[in-house]
Amino acid sequence: MPECVRRGFVPTDARDFQGDSLRLLQEAQADAAYLLNRGYELERAVSFVGDRFQFSARQRMALIRATSSRCDIALRRKKEITGSLSRKTLWLDGFNVVIPLEAALSGSTVLLCMDGTARDLCGLHGSYRLIDKTDLVLALLFDALARLAPERAVFVLDAPVSNSGRLAQRIRSFAQGCGFPAEATLVPNADALLWDKDCVATGDAIILNRCGGWVNLCRDIIETALPGFRFTDLSGRAIQ
Repeated sequence: MPECVRRGFVPTDARDFQGDSLRLLQEAQADAAYLLNRGYELERAVSFVGDRFQFSARQRMALIRATSSRCDIALRRKKEITGSLSRKTLWLDGFNVVIPLEAALSGSTVLLCMDGTARDLCGLHGSYRLIDKTDLVLALLFDALARLAPERAVFVLDAPVSNSGRLAQRIRSFAQGCGFPAEATLVPNADALLWDKDCVATGDAIILNRCGGWVNLCRDIIETALPGFRFTDLSGRAIQ
């Protein structure tokens, strides 16, 4: 039986991402975005503002994941695909769609980012294990896929990540009888395969910038299936 785990839950998040701390993060994100728009690299910009506000490593990681330049935001929004996926193959960035949903179901921090995506703070680091929420996540994913009606759905998983084979088996189990062709494939480097595709479900910034088109699947599922969930929004406003 999968272990009962709160994916990505860190008790200090209640202190570091709420109240005065959240207001400081929102100010810092505005500063970091200002620097990005003037040519600074993301890590350098976050290091600069992080030192100023004396943020923790986790708060800095949140800024890195949530902050984008105006150019990147415009590029990603231009390529976002909405509505039916009829006659399209949807390529799903496996861990990148599963883990944020596990985190949301765990009541952990999920960021509502400047580019409109939902990103977690879990950090994969080459290690993954199935938890008690994984099957529910897969059920939510396949329900969403049924609504989007792609011609074909392909979950792409990084083979070097531990337990990727077990996750692929669970995906294949859900794919049986789902009403459309769906599969899971293990590859040495998922990013390198996905950034050449025209219809990708991911929140990975590099893939978003390089792929032909993308679907904001995780955010859509969280807002539809978990309407009471509260994103952590470092912009200080609701992102449309």
